[in-house]
Amino acid sequence: MGSAAFIPVNEPLLDGNEKKYLNECIDTGWISSEGPFISKFEEQFAARVGRKHAVAVSNGSVALDLAVAALGITSGDEVIMPSFTIISCAAAVVRSGAIPVLVDSDPLTWNMEISQIEKRVTSRTKAIMVVHIYGLPVDMDPLLEIARKHKLKVIEDAAEMHGQTYKGEPCGSFGDISTFSFYPNKHITTGEGGMVLTNDKAIADHCRSLRNLCFKPEKRFVHDELGFNFRMTNLQAALGLAQLERLDVFIARKREMGRFYSERLASLRGIQLPVLKTVYADNIFWVYPIVLMDEIPFDAEQAMKSLASLSIGSRPFFYPMHLQPVFTGKGWYKNESYPVAEKIANRGFYIPSGLALTSDQMSRVVEGLKKVLN
Repeated sequence: MGSAAFIPVNEPLLDGNEKKYLNECIDTGWISSEGPFISKFEEQFAARVGRKHAVAVSNGSVALDLAVAALGITSGDEVIMPSFTIISCAAAVVRSGAIPVLVDSDPLTWNMEISQIEKRVTSRTKAIMVVHIYGLPVDMDPLLEIARKHKLKVIEDAAEMHGQTYKGEPCGSFGDISTFSFYPNKHITTGEGGMVLTNDKAIADHCRSLRNLCFKPEKRFVHDELGFNFRMTNLQAALGLAQLERLDVFIARKREMGRFYSERLASLRGIQLPVLKTVYADNIFWVYPIVLMDEIPFDAEQAMKSLASLSIGSRPFFYPMHLQPVFTGKGWYKNESYPVAEKIANRGFYIPSGLALTSDQMSRVVEGLKKVLN
């Protein structure tokens, strides 16, 4: 089994109109950030998510930078977010001069613990950054109620939720501004890429200006504000449009994969499998995550090494923000503990779950896991 071909943790599926649209870019010469696919992709993605405005950008991390900047979050402000997330979320806040204020995770869904949010609100709190994790959305209604009560902005990071819904409404349609990532492991990929969405025209216009160095239409090289070059290329947008056309097929495939793993791993002792559904959503299985229970005598790192020796790829869970050396080095989060985030970071990992994965490969992953855990 060890000599079998390596199974990567993710491989995208590019079997729709990708080649056709990319060839169109090459044939017409529209390969830069000028080109017809960008506005097509923005319009169709906005329609899919139920937003009025979409601004395509170069990746999901800078989408968060734009969101923070467009909401006017600045030095001295505080933004409440989960400790258990990717560094991009906190980095966008820190770069603005604001401070990330953290909450722990729910032990079953691994999403931010809503019951802790209100206790963290101060006179300096400007926004809540919602991050939907791995396959299930955050419970939005009580969170939006807290935001309304305290007049807080809401940034919805829906990077992992392409096509997911909360109580039937699309993820990415909530809050003042939402962001997506189109990295290759997402349901829709543009290679690298991201999107900022909002229903507020002024916010959208500001994002468009910031994305493009704040060039002024009337005097291109005269600047009133410092912007960024966060532009998406026409080539990336062409890829994204072809992928968007297949989103429903991809979602059905992901859920099928989630069921496959859940059924075959149900009898394995000592592991916590992802929740299949909550009252507000069915899991979309962006990835297939597993947490080792305390009875397993080793951690995620050791499990992943053992899987690698069987030619099976895997990926660790996020490392909590309150333990990040880049923040603890500033003296932040000294006496703060988020036990759920700490535990799942130490004992959580996810197994191959890319859209190009075959049933045979998935069966091999299941057998490999059984071998490692027994």
